[in-house]
Amino acid sequence: MQAQNIKESLKAIIQEAKAIDTNLARRLEEINRWVKDVKPGSLMAKQFVLGFLIQIIKDSTTLLKIQTLSSPEEQRQIYDRMTPTEHYWYSVLFPKWINEPDPKFFIWRQKLMAGEFSQEDDDVLKSVSENILRCGGSFWQRYILDLSMATDLIVSNRKNQALCVQITTVSEEFYQEKYEDWVSTLQYWSIERGLFFSYNPRDTSFLEQLVDALLYHSDSLTMGRYLKLP
Repeated sequence: MQAQNIKESLKAIIQEAKAIDTNLARRLEEINRWVKDVKPGSLMAKQFVLGFLIQIIKDSTTLLKIQTLSSPEEQRQIYDRMTPTEHYWYSVLFPKWINEPDPKFFIWRQKLMAGEFSQEDDDVLKSVSENILRCGGSFWQRYILDLSMATDLIVSNRKNQALCVQITTVSEEFYQEKYEDWVSTLQYWSIERGLFFSYNPRDTSFLEQLVDALLYHSDSLTMGRYLKLP
């Protein structure tokens, strides 16, 4: 999608949201002000900004479609066609992000625009996601989850229960501090359980261990627990 088309799509979804969800319209207007003065050529060079804009337009379109359905039964039919992780995003976390203040949004928005954001664990997350699908589970990944909610992936397995996960290579020196910040962020967004997994990239066996842990704890971790492994 071209940068100008993305901008026009964003403006169009703002107008639609004004008649359906004023909080969503307000959030989208904030995003529009952030990018409106960026020239199309410059915007096309900003990979992560474009990725975020495409996601927010898609998610807003989906949410508005759900909100305009005339009955709970019709909404349930839409949700039934989603994976458990997708359902959790659209029914819980994305609406919460729209309706609640996001203390990190201004900071990471600046970093995205300045090109200071990188996905260092992208290859790991891709491998984890592929293995989760291969094992019959599901996952969901969004910029908002990563940057606002300290969640690299939402994962589900046999019991169709969504689990928010952060995967990190943080050193032992900062491990506890980062874990506590992660717990605080999840609690701020009323995320009721999560898994914090720290791995050694030099350990070639960590991937299998990680996937097994995500699938197992997606089914078994109780509400109110924020587990750190190993």
